[in-house]
Amino acid sequence: MSIDTPAVPSTRDYSANTVLLVFLKLGMSSFGGPIAHIGYFRREFVERRRWLDERTFSDLVGMCQFLPGPASSQVGFSIGLLKAGWRGGLAAWVGFTLPSVVMMLVFAAAAPDLGGWAGDGALHGLKLVAVAVVAQAVWDMARRLCPDGRRTGIALIAIVMLAVLATAYAQVLVIAVGALLGLGLCGRIAVTACEPGTEAASVWRGARSVSVVALALYLGLLAGLPALGASGGQGLRLFDAFYQSGALVFGGGHVVLPLLQQQTVAPGWVSPAAFLAGYGAAQAVPGPLFTFAAFLGWVSQAGPGRWSGAAIAVIGIFLPGLLLVVAALPWWQAMRARPHMLAALAGVNAAVVGLLAFALYSPVWTSAVRSPLDFAVAACGFVALVRWKAPPLAVVLFCALTGIVGNALRI
Repeated sequence: MSIDTPAVPSTRDYSANTVLLVFLKLGMSSFGGPIAHIGYFRREFVERRRWLDERTFSDLVGMCQFLPGPASSQVGFSIGLLKAGWRGGLAAWVGFTLPSVVMMLVFAAAAPDLGGWAGDGALHGLKLVAVAVVAQAVWDMARRLCPDGRRTGIALIAIVMLAVLATAYAQVLVIAVGALLGLGLCGRIAVTACEPGTEAASVWRGARSVSVVALALYLGLLAGLPALGASGGQGLRLFDAFYQSGALVFGGGHVVLPLLQQQTVAPGWVSPAAFLAGYGAAQAVPGPLFTFAAFLGWVSQAGPGRWSGAAIAVIGIFLPGLLLVVAALPWWQAMRARPHMLAALAGVNAAVVGLLAFALYSPVWTSAVRSPLDFAVAACGFVALVRWKAPPLAVVLFCALTGIVGNALRI
């Protein structure tokens, strides 16, 4: 008879190649969006490989949920950073991101050849996938981030602001107002949620001076790129557009949709039809949803396009989130113990729900739902995701097939 011993997290340092292979496997198999990705990471690194203990992993997840950027990619980068240093962090990001990028580029290259009634129907079906997926995201985030009247009110204020503001900075203003309202209305919530930090943030051996440099670079690019892009070439303008999107999105995943729409569709770089078709295709691939940027960079009329445009877009949208991880990791233990920070974050998260709800209407709904049949297909996809917990890939296939059938019936 054997005696089970408690799982002890590994303190061993790993090579960057080992980290790359582990995350490459996750990048090829992690379907379901950022929340599902966190579950895959926990099973892989806490339960199976025991690279981290439960408290350290939870601390990393809490930090990355707090920061702007793609939360699951930031968690993966943090794990690689802890286990194999700078090379490990980059290896984790490349391994988790590359498979999805390659799949999105294959779709971008093939999309112009998807003509005829079948191709047009499949592309329209992918737009309906976007309706179902964004509706699911709004539903889930509203239940989680707006559980009371005050935060629900902040979300409604965000929707009204977006409906009446015509400025290109509407999303930024909404997030700023959400933070201010959170400070005024969510103080009691923050005090209840505030807990002492664990020692997880101190695990990283990176110097605090490095974190200061990373924060300065993040802010310098955020402030300086618009001016450089206005006087520079189109490649720099493209990088700025995706950097601004990645730097200002709270909640990651689907929340980046309205920011990318504002940066690429509004100036005429990407057509609304191509934007929604690419977003629908992004639901069918594993890995981070931010790799939708690869498709947009490939098809964009700004910048060099194709391979170079895709590389610029991917690096631009991921870079700010990774810089913030480096900046925040040594300081997170002290930051998360401040009620005012948590109150502002509660308001920002509620405003993000309103921002995503408005994006569900425009451009997603207005560009995709053209008939009662379209509404029925999108509703079926939504119910399949929310109530039946269907895999996103199955919903993609269902909507694409019904789009083909519906297009055939119209002929």
